[in-house]
Amino acid sequence: MALTGEKFVDVEGIRTRYIEQGAGETVVLVHGGNFGSTGCADAADDWGLNFGGLAKWCRVIAIDKLGQGYTDNPKVDDDYTMHAVVQHAYQTLRTLGIEGAHLVGHSRGGYLTCRLTVEHPELVKTCTIVNSNTCAPGTGTNEFVFANAPQPAPTRESQRWVLERYSYGADCVTDDWVDALVAIAAQPKYEEAVRKMNGDGFNWTKFLPGLLADKEEMFRILQTRGIQRPVLQIWSNKDLTVSESQAMALYQILAEKERRARWHIFDRAGHFSYREHPERFNEVLKSFIHAA
Repeated sequence: MALTGEKFVDVEGIRTRYIEQGAGETVVLVHGGNFGSTGCADAADDWGLNFGGLAKWCRVIAIDKLGQGYTDNPKVDDDYTMHAVVQHAYQTLRTLGIEGAHLVGHSRGGYLTCRLTVEHPELVKTCTIVNSNTCAPGTGTNEFVFANAPQPAPTRESQRWVLERYSYGADCVTDDWVDALVAIAAQPKYEEAVRKMNGDGFNWTKFLPGLLADKEEMFRILQTRGIQRPVLQIWSNKDLTVSESQAMALYQILAEKERRARWHIFDRAGHFSYREHPERFNEVLKSFIHAA
């Protein structure tokens, strides 16, 4: 279903979009991808199949990350980094007055939620990392999986192809989801981010090098003092973008210092496990949060 009821808040000069429903424990959903992607225009809309079900038992908030969805691009070129994305998410939680949240992050959003938990455990009750090769040791296989994507990108046809390629089954790639991402990619700010990340080379000179250094630092912290919060890792055994060995390596790092670490594996699911099995995903998340 398409998400409705969007709101905007000013976060240190960045107009930031979020959607909020329900009441109870606060669950914050963080989507994947990054600004300037020519694959698909990930945004809070990625959670459309889960939102209504989650809102029945919790206060659920989905946030557009820095430079994605309808949230403004970074104000300065030096902020085209994952570090800036994490800091924006932190400031968004502070601006919204959110404390003691259950963070749920998918893909690159999984790295963000893990990093945010490590840096600001006082704001976090639990951390859930969903299908995130960005958060795992080693290198993902995205370049190989999407090597033959249709061009030009990101058109309706190319985005649908990428979403279906990510997924084990195509049923989760709904028309309203594709429509939402196509509208996002049509914004002038999206075209600007694509130009900066690809044409100006920020992806290779700023974003990826910074992310690599930040990951190494995060792993050192996890291996030294642990994540210090209950953590759930959700993976799929049909996700083409990350290996089972990477998933196991991440879980071993998380569980070494945190006895409240759990791991749930979905069968017959690809990268978007939460969309491919929305009801089951919601129940797994609910069970973990209520047991924490």
